[in-house]
Amino acid sequence: MTLRHLLSSCCLALLPVVAGGVAQANPYADHLAVRLLPGWKQADGSHIAGLEFQLSQGWKTYWRAPGDAGVPPVFDWSASQNVARVDVIWPTPHVFWQNGMRSIGYSDRVVLPLRIEPSGSGAVHLDGVLQVGICSDICVPLHVDLSTLVLPPQGRRDPAIAASLAERPFSGAEAGVRDVTCRVEPKGRKMRLRAEIVMPAAGADEVVVVETRDPNLWVSEAKTRRQGDHLTAEAVIMPMSGGAMMFDRSSLNLTVLGGGQTIEIEGCAAR
Repeated sequence: MTLRHLLSSCCLALLPVVAGGVAQANPYADHLAVRLLPGWKQADGSHIAGLEFQLSQGWKTYWRAPGDAGVPPVFDWSASQNVARVDVIWPTPHVFWQNGMRSIGYSDRVVLPLRIEPSGSGAVHLDGVLQVGICSDICVPLHVDLSTLVLPPQGRRDPAIAASLAERPFSGAEAGVRDVTCRVEPKGRKMRLRAEIVMPAAGADEVVVVETRDPNLWVSEAKTRRQGDHLTAEAVIMPMSGGAMMFDRSSLNLTVLGGGQTIEIEGCAAR
């Protein structure tokens, strides 16, 4: 989460929202349609479903780490029945630039695959509420109540969900990552992080996104540069409230975006 994101979130919270897919004094609601796709049951008992976003031309929505100019989606599945866990599988996003600020997300149409673990036997009822941001020349938040979906006991593979699954991130090993190290330098209440990744180029205009598992930590956009097989990312990490800050390098998530692909790297060694 970025400082600009925090400021924009505060402002966005004051705007009218959408409930149940019907506009409530929000003229921008028609620019987004969301629906659940039923998917299929896997051999291990889990279900694969999908969450489809259809956006008007020129509009976009955001990835889990949206950059300075975006707002991440928030999912609430607590009203579901016989659901122990819902994991979102993020397909490769796009990097956008607007007014000198970078954001990361999706345009036109995207399907987010969902992996659902039932809490017991019997039918699975998936019921969700979403808080999402959409952006064109302006950015607005939308509140969407999804219609309850009863997942099929078997079901056929949905081509749209399967296509998004094919765009999920590569692991470090799959992408040929040979070494990952991090150096952390305290600077008052801040920490400066320098990550060194030894890997083949992912493609043009590589971007490294740094994430922590602690929602109370703010992470700046990383400055990324490449020299040969060495990809360097530098970012600032600081607590969003006062107090001491601690984090484990092994819990960091480094995501490399470039050339239409995503590589996710978990953790880094001390340097």
